[in-house]
Amino acid sequence: MTDRLPRVRRSDARDNRERLLEAARAVFAAEGLTAPMREIARHAGVGPATLYRHFPTKEQLFAEAFAERLRACYAVVDDGAADADPWRGLRTVIERLGELYARDRGTTAALVSAFPGALDFTADRERALKSLGELVRRAKDAGRVRPETTLDDIVLVLMAAGGIQAATPAARASAVRRYITIAINGLRAVPSLHA
Repeated sequence: MTDRLPRVRRSDARDNRERLLEAARAVFAAEGLTAPMREIARHAGVGPATLYRHFPTKEQLFAEAFAERLRACYAVVDDGAADADPWRGLRTVIERLGELYARDRGTTAALVSAFPGALDFTADRERALKSLGELVRRAKDAGRVRPETTLDDIVLVLMAAGGIQAATPAARASAVRRYITIAINGLRAVPSLHA
């Protein structure tokens, strides 16, 4: 019987770890990174000591909880950059990331580096920004985006989408969609009246 106990503990530890990660994703998505660690532990159904045993800092918990979601965000940028129509690709990136941000405040914080030392996604982030910058350039060259538009403008649009507050998740999603539509229309090149 004693031969089986360590395996049970390891299984329990794995289960606790997964519950903590799921709870962190849910709580961070709903409340952002200001959510207290005790709330995450409570949501996971474990005590604070169990949480801190697995994740000694909020930064470590955050990094592990959002690694997969960050990769998904980078894939959105890659998909948009691969589109033969740069305007459609740019719109798709802004719309899809805006939708992700509307549903999950934690992902927004991850992308804007709320814990810059916690996530070692520097290379991925730089590659995604380079792809997004190239997409903006292509859309400008095609005459589809205002000529003064920069990569920083797109990042600002996305950061603003992540900061929208609302009384309910559904209201937040609706507000983000409306904001994204307005922002995209503001980025669109206006045909010259003198041509």
